[in-house]
Amino acid sequence: MIRDLRKYARQTGVRLTAGALLLLFLVGDGLIYLLYGAGPALMGLVCLLGGLVPVVLVILILILLDWITKRANPD
Repeated sequence: MIRDLRKYARQTGVRLTAGALLLLFLVGDGLIYLLYGAGPALMGLVCLLGGLVPVVLVILILILLDWITKRANPD
């Protein structure tokens, strides 16, 4: 049986990231909602999404650079 360890590592990284974001949004914003109400929970959600914008932009730039590099050097 042949195992693709790079695929496994990529899959594990995606799952860990998704779990961390799910925990952050559900538990973090859920606690704000339970303790302070709907208004502050909505503002917390806006702040969390605003904080993710730079992270997503950096990831998209890195993916674009990887795509350009692979296209320029196909070996």
